[in-house]
Amino acid sequence: MLMGKDRQVEILLIEDNSGDILLTKEAFEEIKFTENLSVVTDGEAALDFLYKRGRYAEAASPDLIILDLNIPRVDGKEILAKVKKDELLRKIPIIVLSTSKSDRDIKICYELQANCYLIKPVDFEQFIEIVTYIRDFWLGMVKIPSMT
Repeated sequence: MLMGKDRQVEILLIEDNSGDILLTKEAFEEIKFTENLSVVTDGEAALDFLYKRGRYAEAASPDLIILDLNIPRVDGKEILAKVKKDELLRKIPIIVLSTSKSDRDIKICYELQANCYLIKPVDFEQFIEIVTYIRDFWLGMVKIPSMT
């Protein structure tokens, strides 16, 4: 899916669970969602990726972030807060995809300016529905500013 340009959308998945990473990649393949998907497995790596530090110096700037809350080293809420306070990064839409159904977590994420909060399903078919929603809504209907 293109964002009105002749390039693929860059998506950053911040997820520490290898099963959920595999599930996401399989769901992307299942619905032929062919965007560039980069994956980092902890909050420190996510910040390095976003700020192009160390081994991520050449990383593509993401157009969309899919964020799990419960990740090691720097948690998802702290990443959300840092990104949304940063002049250059705050325009990147962040979709929180978490197993947490806690009203407190949901409220905090929206207070920190998450663009969307989705409950991570355990069933593969429901997970495909979520990924299809992300593709159709966030990359098909919504106009997202390019980071490049």
